[in-house]
Amino acid sequence: MEIYNPKEWIKPVLYWHKADTMRKLFPYLIIAAVFSWGIAFFELEYLKISEKSWVKNITVVHSLLGFALSLLLVFRTNTAYDRWWEARKQWGALVNSCRILAYKLNAMLPQDDKSSRVFFRKSISMYTRALIGHLRSDYTTYMLDDLDHPEIEPDKHRPNQIAGLMFKTIHKLYREGKISSEDYRLVDQELNTLTNVCGACERIKNTPIPKSYISFLKKFIVIYVASLPSGFVFSIGYFVAVAVPFVFYVLASLEIIAESIEDPFGLDQDDLPIEKISGNIKKHVEELIPLQ
Repeated sequence: MEIYNPKEWIKPVLYWHKADTMRKLFPYLIIAAVFSWGIAFFELEYLKISEKSWVKNITVVHSLLGFALSLLLVFRTNTAYDRWWEARKQWGALVNSCRILAYKLNAMLPQDDKSSRVFFRKSISMYTRALIGHLRSDYTTYMLDDLDHPEIEPDKHRPNQIAGLMFKTIHKLYREGKISSEDYRLVDQELNTLTNVCGACERIKNTPIPKSYISFLKKFIVIYVASLPSGFVFSIGYFVAVAVPFVFYVLASLEIIAESIEDPFGLDQDDLPIEKISGNIKKHVEELIPLQ
């Protein structure tokens, strides 16, 4: 029987890391604590509002609004996760397509056609690197020196250029009689898949969550939390200085997590490991298209 490792809980609870929302929210939690204590002091010590005051009934409004807020946060996090998972499925399809394309080409290309084999070994893996640079708008980091070809222009859509160059090479091999018409059709299907994956990733990146929705949700959270001390001070007293920041931490953390994963192609810890995936594709392609 497998023994459960307690570090799976202890480490996330006790240690902060890059993606930890506590690190990002800590200054705001201090502000919320000071604000809550100030409201409690103002109502209890200065205004001396009694527990029979109508102010105590504000908590009823909080209960109603809390339900609406929870629905909004669930929708927000689900929408962000759907974008993250859709991106992961697209990169999974890219991995499979590159593998299929590689072993098909290995079977089709003559063993003595070393130049074509070298070209496709480089171009398939370079397509994934070019796609990373395209999605991150950072072609400088993801240089394509390994594919030194005069038709690859730096200021144009590089994934499209590489896919077009691979198709042109396939067409040339077909005209030279090195591959059959059936081989030509099978390879064409995989090249189309590469472009479909690129288009799907562009759709995810270029269609963010509407700003008005995000802005409304953040305002809702701030107003909801800021009004909590006014009513709850009569039931828990100065403990609102602890309770309110905790409520804010939970609600704001959900929003931060959603913001972090809704753009899955970045460099945050929660983003997809597309560089690692690209490296695995390069390794697999080189294994599937040997030079000897």
